[in-house]
Amino acid sequence: MPRWKPDARQRLIVAALELFAEKGYDDTTVAQIAERAGLTRSTFHRHFADKREMLAAGQQTLSRLLAEGITAAAPDATPMTAVAAGLERASMEMTSFNRELGPLMHAAVEANDELKQRDASKSTGMAAAMTHALSDRGVPRAVAQVAAELGVLAFKTGFARWVDPARDADPGELAPLTRAALDELRMAVTELR
Repeated sequence: MPRWKPDARQRLIVAALELFAEKGYDDTTVAQIAERAGLTRSTFHRHFADKREMLAAGQQTLSRLLAEGITAAAPDATPMTAVAAGLERASMEMTSFNRELGPLMHAAVEANDELKQRDASKSTGMAAAMTHALSDRGVPRAVAQVAAELGVLAFKTGFARWVDPARDADPGELAPLTRAALDELRMAVTELR
């Protein structure tokens, strides 16, 4: 077996998600993940401390991208315009690999309560990063929290549409879908009066 292959990290993630969906998270071992990926356990541990870390691998990056987009928004941007900039920044970094992982991640999460809790934690982390970035712009805390939660919901809605296998074979980029979801949420908020 070759010691190194250029796409090892991605192969490990795909193998893990497939196994989590097939066997369940608890019944999947690191050795099984490495074997399914055609790699060794030591290669696994060069990329991840354990199988839990695999699931959080993209969370920090996604939260950072959302916050960077908010920070880079025009100084006079409204909170929702800043959130839109965050969504744009994060969405532009999503690749076809992220799109392919979507259904696998969904199947794995739905099959395990611990993974459902981790998924909820991921949303909390995204909202916290956006709230902090908005607060740094001088947005009042309550407004920042609401805007951030709407941003998380818009990202998740857009992403779900992007990875939906029932949609077109090539849905294009994620950014237009997250923008559309945010616009829908803005309209929905006006109905809350």
